[in-house]
Amino acid sequence: MKFARLGSAGHETPAAIVDNDGTPVCYDLSPLTNDIDGAFFASGGVAEARRALTVGALTQIPDAAGQRVGSAIARPSSIICIGMNYAAHAAESGSAPPEVPIIFLKTANTIAGPNDDVTIPKGSEKTDWEVELGVVIGKRTSYLDSPADSIRHIAGFVTANDLSERAFQLEVSGGQWSKGKSCAGFSPVGPWVSTPDEVEYNNLRLRSWVNGEPRQDSRTSDFIFDVDDIVWHLSQYLVLEPGDLIMTGTPQGVALSGDYPYLKPGDVCEIDVEGLGRQRQKFVAYTS
Repeated sequence: MKFARLGSAGHETPAAIVDNDGTPVCYDLSPLTNDIDGAFFASGGVAEARRALTVGALTQIPDAAGQRVGSAIARPSSIICIGMNYAAHAAESGSAPPEVPIIFLKTANTIAGPNDDVTIPKGSEKTDWEVELGVVIGKRTSYLDSPADSIRHIAGFVTANDLSERAFQLEVSGGQWSKGKSCAGFSPVGPWVSTPDEVEYNNLRLRSWVNGEPRQDSRTSDFIFDVDDIVWHLSQYLVLEPGDLIMTGTPQGVALSGDYPYLKPGDVCEIDVEGLGRQRQKFVAYTS
């Protein structure tokens, strides 16, 4: 099942997306929930949405195709990221593949719609793209016994762009990456979140383009640490709450490699995760 949030920023309508002979049909979930958020997932919202659709209790959103698509999940309590989770990306970053997952954080207010314009930060010369598989947590997660327990704590999967400012991240960071990850609009998420039964999450194709030119093309089967290992590992060190977002790492093909220029005003970045939808961001100059 797929869930989305449609409408102007701050006024999104929660929606369920159903495939009708190849045409997506959006149903208004407002009678069931205020938002697609941690409370929705933790309270059995997915099962209730399925039941409501089955009995015809929900109405279609007639103008869904013409509406802005918001972040597929409302503002999470935490955005936890995994660094250098592809060996080739670690190499283009000048690092050896990690022996344990590298963890950094993005602030929750970086969350944005998948097609929203992104403002290049003031003073930035090294704004970069990173297509990633996002994992949405469905219930409180702490000290899991094994990676096999992880899937029962996952609400769904989503396309995510872990936008980064490399000078902020690496040159003036003091050794902590989050400064280069937490600029406004730096976490576009969506267009929808899919429940685990619809996603072969350990073998998804991830791609990115800048101005129509290919940049990244890899699969989650190339992960150093797979999804189940990541969720289990994180649970040993922190508490994951319903609605939290994990970004699982990006493959090779980013500007940090030196093979491509960094993003500048007017550039358009597109990313796609197989079965989870495509994003398109136009980058604009900062103005005071």
